[in-house]
Amino acid sequence: MKLQYRFIIFILLIVVLFVGLSTQLLPDHKWLFLISELVILLLIGFSIHLYQIFIRPVNLISAGIESIKDRDFNTSFLKVGQPEIDSLIDVYNEMVARIRDERLEKQEQHYFLQKLIDASPAGIIILDFEEKIASINPAAVRMLTCPKDNLAGCALDNIESPLAKELLYLNSEEPRIFSLNGIRKFKCQKAHFLDRGFPHHFIIIEELTNEIIRTEKNAYGKVIRMMSHEVNNSIGAINSILNTVLQFKTQLSDTDCIDYEEALTVAIERNNNLNNFMSNYADIIRLPMPRKETLDTSVLLDRIKILMNSDLQRRSIQWENRYTATPIHISVDIEQFELVVLNIVKNAIESIENHGTITVITHSKPQQILTVRDTGSGITPEIRPQIFTPFFSTKKDGQGIGLTLIREILVNHGFQFSLNTLQQGCTEFSIYFP
Repeated sequence: MKLQYRFIIFILLIVVLFVGLSTQLLPDHKWLFLISELVILLLIGFSIHLYQIFIRPVNLISAGIESIKDRDFNTSFLKVGQPEIDSLIDVYNEMVARIRDERLEKQEQHYFLQKLIDASPAGIIILDFEEKIASINPAAVRMLTCPKDNLAGCALDNIESPLAKELLYLNSEEPRIFSLNGIRKFKCQKAHFLDRGFPHHFIIIEELTNEIIRTEKNAYGKVIRMMSHEVNNSIGAINSILNTVLQFKTQLSDTDCIDYEEALTVAIERNNNLNNFMSNYADIIRLPMPRKETLDTSVLLDRIKILMNSDLQRRSIQWENRYTATPIHISVDIEQFELVVLNIVKNAIESIENHGTITVITHSKPQQILTVRDTGSGITPEIRPQIFTPFFSTKKDGQGIGLTLIREILVNHGFQFSLNTLQQGCTEFSIYFP
C-alpha cells in the first residue's frame, strides 16, 4: 500500500476516534462537545496540511524516478519554500544536470569518434563477443573488396576476401605485415578494449602498397640513373675504341683476321646488349604520366590478338574471347595500356609454352573488369609474394622488367589489379576499372 494511503487511513482513524469520544460528552457537557468538535475540525485541517507537506516530496520523487526511467534529463523541479524539500530538490536538480552534461559529452565524443573512424584512411573493424563484425568503416570495406554490401554480423571466415582470410591468423597485440598477390601490402594489428567490463577485439588495417611503391621507385631510380650514366659513358668510349681497333684487321693474316674480327664484334655486341639492358631499366624511371584518351577495350584486344597470332599458332595455343555485350570504354594512355596488355598476354603465352588456352574476359557490371586467363603452369606459393617485386623474374634470362612496368603503368592510372592462380592450370590477371 502506498504511503499516502496509509497516512489518510491513519488520520481517518484518529478523527473517528475523536468523534466517538465527543459524542459521549453531548448529553451532559454540551460546551465540551462543541470544543471537541472545534478541535476535530482543527485536527482535520492540520492533517490536510501535514498531508501536503509529507506527500509532495513523495510525488516529486516518483516524478523524478519516472523521468529517469524515460531517460528524460531535461526536467528539473522548482523550490516550494520548505527547507527540507528544497534541499531534496537541489540534490535532484544537481544530479540530473550532471547526468545530462555527462550524457551529452558522451554522445558528442561518440559522434566525433564515429566520424573519425569513418574518415580514417586506415581500415578499422570492431568485433563483438562472438568475434563477428559489430562495426566496420568504409576504408576496411574497400580493402576487403567483398561483394557483400553489409558486413555487420558476419564472421571473418565467412567473408569471401583474401584479406579476411589473413586476418584470421592475427594474434592480439602482435602487428603483422603481409602481401596479397605480391601487389598489395598491409600492416594489421589486433587489439582489445573494454566495453561495460567485457573485452572486445578490434583490428586496424593499414595499406602500405603506395608508400612501398614510392619508396622502392625512389631507391632503384637513383641506382638505375647512376648505373645508366656510368654504363652509357663507358660503353660509348669502349665501342669507339673497339671500332677503331677493328679497322686494323687488314694488317693481319687471313686466319688471324677472322678470329680478330669475331672477337671484337662479339665484344661490341655484348656492349650493345648491356646498353640495351640498362635502357630497359631506365625506361621505367622515365615513364611519363598517362595522357588519357577514351579506348574501346575490345578493339585493343583484337589488335593484340592479331599481333601475337604467330606466337599463338607456333605454340598451338587457342585464343577465346568472352566480351560483355556492353562495350567497355575506359580513359587511358592508349600506348601505355597497350604495352600493359601486350606484356600480360606475352607472359600468359610463355607460361603455357605449348598446347593451352588463353581466355580474354570483360565484365561491365557491377564493375568494369578486364581478365586474361591462361592454362599455364601458374604461380607457386613460394614466389607469389615476390611476383611484382622490382626486377624479380623466374625466367632464365628474365630481367624482371615486364611486371614492374605493368605495375608502374597501372598504378599511375589508378587501376586496381590482381594476379592469382585460382587452381592448378588456371591463372588470371585482372584489371579493375573505376
